[in-house]
Amino acid sequence: MSYPAEPWDLHGHAYVGAFLVPHAHLPAPHSPATTPITIFGRGIVSAAFFVYEQPSPLTYDEIMSTVLVREGWRLRVSITHIWVNSADSRDGGRELWAIPKDLADFQVLPHHTYVAEGIGALTLRTVRRLPWRLPLAFQIAQDRAGTLQVSPVAGRARLGIAGARWSFASDGPIGFLADRRPLLTLAVRPFALMFGHKSA
Repeated sequence: MSYPAEPWDLHGHAYVGAFLVPHAHLPAPHSPATTPITIFGRGIVSAAFFVYEQPSPLTYDEIMSTVLVREGWRLRVSITHIWVNSADSRDGGRELWAIPKDLADFQVLPHHTYVAEGIGALTLRTVRRLPWRLPLAFQIAQDRAGTLQVSPVAGRARLGIAGARWSFASDGPIGFLADRRPLLTLAVRPFALMFGHKSA
């Protein structure tokens, strides 16, 4: 096993764009046991660049797209598309949490420009940060061979609002976000998140 056991104690920064996407263009949740949450016929989709830094057990770059879903009445996050530049992270994500990670090439100038080749890019203009760190907690809902797997994520982060330009390859894997403007872009910097279940 070339990746650490769960939970992963992750540190770094991220920028997260929130989009409203018409139901007809929504990516399917990773697990059919969950249902997209819609507001006036639009689902809530995020795109995010993450940079995992020391003292994380693995350091790498990541781009993902998620859909806000529900399991019954419980809110969940479904990771539908995700790429990293670490084979260990790819393998760990797939085997521990059924997260469909693939590999991609990245060009990152921290807090300025983020590019995942053939997928998407982000250019930052301004960031207004809150003066305190806030608690974060949510659960990831993924499909593992027809069974719903729910994994917890919890920690703290300093949040802010970023002025940013997102772009996505229209013929790329998350082309459903091409030419769409986000409702907002959150700056999550820094964060400290515990991903996965603690060992008994």
